[in-house]
Amino acid sequence: MITRILLAFFLVLFIGPTLLSNAAIVQKRDHLTSQEVDLVKEAQALDKRIEVFIKATERRLMVINGSSAANAKQLKKDAERWGELPSGSRADLVADIAHILDEAITNIDDVSSRDERNPLIPKSLRKLAQSVNSIMTQLKPLSAQAKSDAEVASFALLDEDAQSILEAANKLPAEVEKKAKKNK
Repeated sequence: MITRILLAFFLVLFIGPTLLSNAAIVQKRDHLTSQEVDLVKEAQALDKRIEVFIKATERRLMVINGSSAANAKQLKKDAERWGELPSGSRADLVADIAHILDEAITNIDDVSSRDERNPLIPKSLRKLAQSVNSIMTQLKPLSAQAKSDAEVASFALLDEDAQSILEAANKLPAEVEKKAKKNK
């Protein structure tokens, strides 16, 4: 009995700190910057919130594609509102995009569960699907070059979210064009 108590004590004493330090190393990465989170909170209308998510994914694509230097003028303009560009490995940034798309899906689902006939749902879903097509076109060549397990998993998660969005958008009825009223 005393042996078990001593064994348990030594396990807690020596293994416990190791487990805690490993848990601190594996902290979860936030997929949105603090400024982006604030912008999401400010955007109360679904279509505006989806626009924030789309812009957040575009910012990560700029970092992945290395086009941030080419868009320096636009970055300076956006810096005050959006903050600095996110950083991280390609696997991190692709995972961020996947999580942002997942959050966009959740937002659309939440609005849909409260009001199925909300006109912002199809509008937002179409915008999101258009953005997803662009994202997947840009990242498709990079997914074939994925080397690490983390990168492969990030691309798989992104592909899953993209397929969900595109399938939902394909179920939408055709968009009706509104004709401008003629002045007589």
